[in-house]
Amino acid sequence: MIELRTPAEIEQMKAAGRFVASVLEATRDAADVGVNLLELDALAHRMIRDAGAESCYIDYHPSFGASPFGKVICTSVNDAVLHGLPHDYRLRDGDLLSLDFAASVDGWVADSALSIVVGDADPADLELIATTERALDAAIAAATVGNRMGDVSAAIGDVADAAGLTVNLDFGGHGVGRTMHGDPHVPNDGRRKRGLPLRAGLVVAIEPWFMRGTDEIYTDRDGWTLRSKDGSRGAHSEHTVAITPDGPLVLTARAS
Repeated sequence: MIELRTPAEIEQMKAAGRFVASVLEATRDAADVGVNLLELDALAHRMIRDAGAESCYIDYHPSFGASPFGKVICTSVNDAVLHGLPHDYRLRDGDLLSLDFAASVDGWVADSALSIVVGDADPADLELIATTERALDAAIAAATVGNRMGDVSAAIGDVADAAGLTVNLDFGGHGVGRTMHGDPHVPNDGRRKRGLPLRAGLVVAIEPWFMRGTDEIYTDRDGWTLRSKDGSRGAHSEHTVAITPDGPLVLTARAS
């Protein structure tokens, strides 16, 4: 069921957006060569506890997960493109790391993701990350009253196409509110002027994620981490966005 939020409810959701942004900033800044993925998860866990927030991940057990996630942040490295389960791995020079985090503050959820390279970066990795960011910006700009969901999806797909990338449609964006994943689904490609009419009060997580060499994925033996079928690297960018009469409002905007 699609739920529209009142202006007062969107105002309440801002606290969750600010908190999620702060955790991503902290874990991004802590990520460096030699840092263990479990250290990043522990940092996010401390911040959740200190803020009195609630993790959306630790007990999360959807049909596509082998078991409850058990951690509080997704850490996807290189060919791990989504749902990376933190494990005993120390980041290496040149690793492409995607961080995806969602939490609930006072009963409201926000969800966001970013990608970085630790150490010396391959320019191709930086361009892949920049492509997801351009796609996210284009999608947010299309998230206006009077447009349709297809306009948002097509904006993402157009950026991918211009970069010579194909798009996996198995996973995409989603509604956000009292829970992390709700209606509507936000595909990462689509046709303009098709789909759900966008109305004020709709809050969605928009999340383009691209792989450099394929659009096919498989599930790692850990039962969670999704990897590119050909071993190519992936990147992921995401924001929680409220559609308002005055335009899109990015609830998870980061200070830097």
